[in-house]
Amino acid sequence: MMINQLKAGAALNYVSIMLNMVVGLVYTPYMLRMLGQSEYGLYSLAASIIAYLTVLDLGFGNAIVRYTAKFEAEGKKREQQEMFGMFFLLYIGIGLIAIVVGTLLSLNVDRMFSVNMTALEVNRTRIMLWLMTFNLAFTFPMSIWGSIMTAYERFVFQRLVSIVRCVLNPVVMILLLVVGYKAVAMVVVTTLFNIITLIINFYYCRYKLYVKIRFGHFNSAFLKEVSIYSFWIFLNAIIDRIYWSTGQFVLGMYRGTVAVAVYSVAIQLTQMFMMFSTAISGVFLPKVTAMVTYGGNEKEISDLFIRTGRIQYIVMSFILSAFVVFGRPFIRLWAGEGYEEAYYVSLLFFFSLLIPLIQNLGITILQARNQMRFRSVCYV
Repeated sequence: MMINQLKAGAALNYVSIMLNMVVGLVYTPYMLRMLGQSEYGLYSLAASIIAYLTVLDLGFGNAIVRYTAKFEAEGKKREQQEMFGMFFLLYIGIGLIAIVVGTLLSLNVDRMFSVNMTALEVNRTRIMLWLMTFNLAFTFPMSIWGSIMTAYERFVFQRLVSIVRCVLNPVVMILLLVVGYKAVAMVVVTTLFNIITLIINFYYCRYKLYVKIRFGHFNSAFLKEVSIYSFWIFLNAIIDRIYWSTGQFVLGMYRGTVAVAVYSVAIQLTQMFMMFSTAISGVFLPKVTAMVTYGGNEKEISDLFIRTGRIQYIVMSFILSAFVVFGRPFIRLWAGEGYEEAYYVSLLFFFSLLIPLIQNLGITILQARNQMRFRSVCYV
């Protein structure tokens, strides 16, 4: 059953990626033209600012997956339920912190960007930051259900929900763009779909997996162990966030929203490129954790790493080669005039990411073994 979930989950991941790409090919050009570079730049800028707050997760989301799979393998149901309660309360606190920080950012938008933005653009950015902050604050405590589903290897249901959301989201967006709504409406729609998805995850865990949460037992020794594990993932998340979001922030301050829009198109293409790698490695953390817990030999883990890397290399090198040849005319046709520089930015990302992306399962193995410290220190 679990092997079928792994295979079906990976297959549905690729279906989701292909669907995202088809939707992107059809919807994104329409959205760019309806919004215009300035409005799209505002949307991307606000998203990149709030993205910094996602590091408040502190790596706990990954820890929930690892320790849920570990306790499940050891048959420790009570400890598992107490862990869920502990993390739920922690995430409520983190959500409140996100509200405070997001509020401060929203109130200071004019100080950060007024030099290269109009008063109307500043006001719209502030509204989007408010909405995104609320979305993030709600997501933190509710995210434990998605982590639990991943740990229980219920990949099929997760991917099906993701696919339905992938289809409905652009349909609703297009309807709103047709009647004249802009970036703020896009944020509202994204927030609503996210809330609905989180509630669906809760109901699945509660009434399908019969997951229970126990409150009142706060195991400080266990929290210390988890915090040590999570810290290095948290540090890695900070590095990733600086790497992927600083560009929009700096461009917004010194070059304006048009430059942010061009850079954001390159980031969007890069994220599509990366998804082809993570579609495979993303489903293996529970399996690798179980292998480590049961004392799986090094050769089995190494063979899994090698097989996965070979498949990823074939997929990624084919996509990279195609983009080198057809990328420039594709961007001109897809995004329209004014986005040509996104081709060169994308190429820089693609070439620099190729080798790390075919080694993604190695990160999963390090997480399962609680050995993320070495990688995080190297990246710093």
